[in-house]
Order: sequence, then structure tokens, then C-alpha cells
Amino acid sequence: MKKLAKLLRNLVILFFASSILAVLVLRFVPVYITPLMLIRSVEAMVDGETPKIKKDWVPLNKISRNMVQAVVASEDNLFMEHNGFSFRDIEKALEHNKKGKRIRGGSTISQQTAKNVFLWPQRSWVRKGLETYFTVLIEFLWTKERIMEVYLNVIETGNGIYGVQAASRKYFGVNASNLTRSQAALIAVCLPNPRKFSPANPSGYISRRKNQIVNLMGKLKRVDFE
Repeated sequence: MKKLAKLLRNLVILFFASSILAVLVLRFVPVYITPLMLIRSVEAMVDGETPKIKKDWVPLNKISRNMVQAVVASEDNLFMEHNGFSFRDIEKALEHNKKGKRIRGGSTISQQTAKNVFLWPQRSWVRKGLETYFTVLIEFLWTKERIMEVYLNVIETGNGIYGVQAASRKYFGVNASNLTRSQAALIAVCLPNPRKFSPANPSGYISRRKNQIVNLMGKLKRVDFE
């Protein structure tokens, strides 16, 4: 029992030390690969398809502020104010889900970034617990600017497409730095299900949602990292 207890203690110490080190390193180093990218590649091979990962890392100063404003309006209105968790949005999501409608999440951009960079997509209590842990870490060790930069560079934006630069080139033929408010909003509203919805060929629902986000973008306080 003593040996087992010692082994478990060492494993716990190793996990905390390695996870903190990883978060510290990724504060400065671009994130070129994520667990989701690997999972999608394996899924493609199982289906007999050639895996593809199309992404182009760009610094935040080369991403249109329209894109930043769009994801805040669409995903996380309180991004600049909370410390990783928006209890107001969690409460809204719980009330919505009690009504038996389509499951709605209450995750912030910080939580989504933690999940995308360090974890897997499937819902479980274990993953949610680890997501909470990594969210606390990145909120403590990264800046809001860095969290937004990583989020916009690793988020899934289509089938085999990751990040807003690759999405901008694919759907609109422009760099992320040149996205209009409408284009940015179209990318943002497709993020909850990017393999079903396309910014280049929006459904009626996506078009209506885009108009709502463009309107909200103008009402929200401008996100400024300086």
C-alpha cells in the first residue's frame, strides 16, 4: 500500500508540474497541433479518407478587430470582465436545458480555449473537471490577449480547417486582418457546429443569427487589449 500511495503521489506531482510547464510554454509558443486535430485525423483515416489539417497561425495584431468583437458578441459577452467563468451564462444554460430544448453550453472563451488546447471534445465529468483546472491556469498564467490569440488560431472552423486565418482564406478569399463585420460574424456564428454550417453558404438561420451578432457587436464595449 505504501508503494501504491507513493506511486499515486508521484503521478499527481508529475501531472501538476507538467501541466503548469505546458501552460507556461504555450504562453509564448504558437499552438500548432491540438488533441481535436489529432482526433479528426484519426476519424478521417477510419473512414478511409486522407486526413487534412489546414491552419495558419497569425498573431492577434494580424486578425481584424471585427473578428475579436464578433466572437465576444457571439460566444462570451463578459470575456474581458470574468476570470474564466461566467456564472450568469452557466445559469442561463441550465435554465434553457431544463426546458428540454437543444443542449446549450455556458462555456466562456477561456474554457473553450482550455478544452481545445489541452483536452478532448467529448462531454464527461472528468473532462469538465480538467477543463476547469486548465481554465484557472491559463487565466492566471496568460493574458486575456494571449487567450484570445490562441482561441482564434486553434478553433475548429470547418472540416479540417482550424483558426480564423485559414477560414478567412477558405470562405472569403481574404486574410483575417481584412475581415468585415459581416464576414467575421458569419465565421463566429458557425463556430458551435463548423462542420455543419458554412460561412460561405449560410442557411436562413445562420443569416438571421449573423444579423443579430452584427447588431450586438455595435452595442458591446469595444474589446481593447492595450
